[in-house]
Amino acid sequence: MTYRDSLSLSWKNIKGNKLRTGITVVIIALGIFALILIITAISAASNSLTSSFSTMGANSFSIRFRDRNIKFGGGRQSATKSTKSGKERKSNMGIPISYDEAREFKERYTFPSAKVGIALRGPSSVVVNTNQRKTNPDVNIFGGDENYLDLNGYKIEYGRNFTESEIQTGRNICMIGSGVAAKLFPDNSAKAVDALISVDHIPYRIIAVLEEKSSSAFFNTSKIIITPVNNIRRLHSTQNNSFTLAVMVNDLKLMDVATGEAKGTFRPIRKLAVADADNFFIDKSDSIAEALLTNLGFLEKGTIGIAFITLIGAAIGLMNIMLVAVNERTKEIGLAKALGGRARDIRAQFLFESVLISLMGAFAGIIAGILVGNVVAILLHTGFVVPWGWVIAGIFVCSFVGLAAGLYPAYKASKLDPIVALRYE
Repeated sequence: MTYRDSLSLSWKNIKGNKLRTGITVVIIALGIFALILIITAISAASNSLTSSFSTMGANSFSIRFRDRNIKFGGGRQSATKSTKSGKERKSNMGIPISYDEAREFKERYTFPSAKVGIALRGPSSVVVNTNQRKTNPDVNIFGGDENYLDLNGYKIEYGRNFTESEIQTGRNICMIGSGVAAKLFPDNSAKAVDALISVDHIPYRIIAVLEEKSSSAFFNTSKIIITPVNNIRRLHSTQNNSFTLAVMVNDLKLMDVATGEAKGTFRPIRKLAVADADNFFIDKSDSIAEALLTNLGFLEKGTIGIAFITLIGAAIGLMNIMLVAVNERTKEIGLAKALGGRARDIRAQFLFESVLISLMGAFAGIIAGILVGNVVAILLHTGFVVPWGWVIAGIFVCSFVGLAAGLYPAYKASKLDPIVALRYE
């Protein structure tokens, strides 16, 4: 009997026991489905994060009065910084950066070819309206200077940037995102320039409409209002708010030097003695993405553990089913041996059957996991994701599970005495 004959008989037996095969396939598929689903979803989220937080570019960094707290799954991640004495200080300790400090840093920081911008976050989830239309309460207001657009990856589609005098006086002018323009001026976004709108019940004149840029589920870059930073200071309470400084250098290789000089420039402004620890933090543009991806990595490891436990249960179930198959086909095995069938042919038949069932579960779980996992990709507006590495790994693991589960039943079947087997009822 050739291996092809053994494979054909194995497939015939699988089709002859559809219910038993289906249950085993579902058990195996569940473990692989959970693994591929989470990995696909994590890959989609990672792509979205990379796209969202790369807008400032790899050659940018920001200065804040404290580090960002990344919340994930109800938890809170807070980095720590080491002082010169070797002790760790909690990262959320710090004094807000005032406008005078931010302006002084912008004047003093003279790193070659560097751009410095001052920004302040204004009210969030506000309504913007004209006399005829209004947006949903999902628009965010930001205050910035003439470098805000470059430092945050925005480009002007219609209109112009702020002038120095407008920034200093804090006039009621603004630039609107493409999403706001599409909502308020659906016929022609160009008509928005020089139009009057009400932003959280305050009148503003539009001087520019921004080009559309990639968004994600984490932040919609099109539903924003950008106004001069001094306008936020003038019209909104900033007592508990801190200004943010953003710096962009023209060469990625100069990032370490630029951040070092920024620290050296800002420490005297913050009135820190030589022995004092920094009371501000320097974030590179991808710091949030790195923190979130680290948290997603923990989820990935947990999913691998769950899939591993599920596959162990599936292997035990598959082995039991194969042992039942040996008992049911004892007479058939005795007849095959009486007709000259060798022990290795019997072993191959049961091993092929076990591996085929396991692979059927693998393919079902992989296809379902990729399809359901890409629902996340659709929601995050990323491309179709296929985690090929994990797909191949899943196929190999399920092949091993099928082989391991079929070894003992195949060995038991091959050792049956043909005389005893023929008399078995």
